[in-house]
Amino acid sequence: MSIKLLTPAQATAYKKLNVNTYDTPDGISGDSIILSLDGGGIRGILTLQLLMKIEEIAGMPCYELCDMVAGTSTGAIIAGLMVGGNSAAQIEKMYVSFVTRVFTKRSIISDCVIDPPHYDKAQYRSDLKQELQDRTMQQACSSSGLDLLISAKDMTVNQETFFTCFNHPDGCKGTYKDALLRIVMEATMSAPTYFKALGRYLDGGTTVYNNPSVAAYMEATEYDGKEKYDADKITVFSLGTGRYSQCISPEDAAHPKGIDILFWFKYMIKTSIQDANAMQSDLFRSKVFNHVDYRRFQVSLDARTMQLLPDREITVRHFGMTVKHRLHDLTDDHLNGIELDDVEKFDLMKDIGGAFVDYVMIKNKFTNDLNDTPSGKDELVTQVDDITDTLRELTNIEWLESQTTG
Repeated sequence: MSIKLLTPAQATAYKKLNVNTYDTPDGISGDSIILSLDGGGIRGILTLQLLMKIEEIAGMPCYELCDMVAGTSTGAIIAGLMVGGNSAAQIEKMYVSFVTRVFTKRSIISDCVIDPPHYDKAQYRSDLKQELQDRTMQQACSSSGLDLLISAKDMTVNQETFFTCFNHPDGCKGTYKDALLRIVMEATMSAPTYFKALGRYLDGGTTVYNNPSVAAYMEATEYDGKEKYDADKITVFSLGTGRYSQCISPEDAAHPKGIDILFWFKYMIKTSIQDANAMQSDLFRSKVFNHVDYRRFQVSLDARTMQLLPDREITVRHFGMTVKHRLHDLTDDHLNGIELDDVEKFDLMKDIGGAFVDYVMIKNKFTNDLNDTPSGKDELVTQVDDITDTLRELTNIEWLESQTTG
């Protein structure tokens, strides 16, 4: 097992972020830092606000601070640009261009339901080629010194594929280390109905790895990174892209608004991704991973949560018109349904990200997990418990008989 010796600048950054350090005969060593970035379309701009503040605190870019970056979909776009040796501020400039240009309608009538896929990836593919050329994962990771994981769903073998590359003294390891980085970055964002699949590959967020933190930890400690990473000396920064608060009443479930199949399709996609994201965090916060310094930063996109953030002026766009609001004046109507392709909400998500950063700086400056709640779950993620009604219904035979069966 290799020991990570810190430079003086890294040692200072570790102290500011409260990352574990250790005295050794050869100098100061420290935890390996894994950075995990969720998928979420245009909401990745929120993630970048967090990353820029982390870099400001650390006094160095993440590719110098961290040992590994893992990403899915929009998180993988950020991760891929990071291993290219770009700071979060540099990535934000590129990201704005990439994301606002990638959602180019394929035709006048194309959409996610009537005539999918909705968008053409031609501009995205061109932008990636211009930025990354034909560098392989190995070339990018060797240049930056950063290890990488990007996830995508392989339909042909019906499993999630983890494209990884780990730097070792004797060279890079990873089954797909010779894959072109830009091809992998297209595979991971090919969300069905939004974009055409890349051959056999779909967006990695279509499975349980939209939050890739567990996958990153396992790949680092059990597979091609195991000679480099000590399972007991790892700090994970897991950054979300904002979470929907989608609560549906029994009445709405029985009589969905609009087309039934479309209603349930959207509901299942959104909730399955959110539940999978939460599962990763629950695992890290359990006794199974209690040896890992896990820090999750996620926020609900609802009016109640906005009230918990420091108020600020924010930008809301309606049908191309820009309107200024106060964050605390936002309603659920403003926040509900910020889809991964909702480019009009781009500035709003950036502003919410800024307010989220303000909250974290007041709370813990990224030095601990953001879960100061009785349940130990995310403190800025709305939790709705209805145990009383649940028990009342599930112990009541009359209630059961009153429910229709078809």
